[in-house]
Amino acid sequence: MSVRYTSSEGAAGSGFSRPGGQHSGDSFTKREKAAEDLYVRQMEKQKLKELKIKLQQQRKHLDDLDKHIDDLTKEQGGEKN
Repeated sequence: MSVRYTSSEGAAGSGFSRPGGQHSGDSFTKREKAAEDLYVRQMEKQKLKELKIKLQQQRKHLDDLDKHIDDLTKEQGGEKN
């Protein structure tokens, strides 16, 4: 007859493999989640910044096109301003 001893403490995936048991795992998990959340926020902030720059470029391009249309219209005498 063989006796098998099992212990969940220290087992892979149990969350208790770090010294300090469950409390240490909780603080590590919280710190890891906070770091991941910070990274995600930074990436979203960078993407938003890039989108704002693209939007400014598109607005400038539209303004240039409006000016070009106005200049062509005035040259042809179609608009009396």
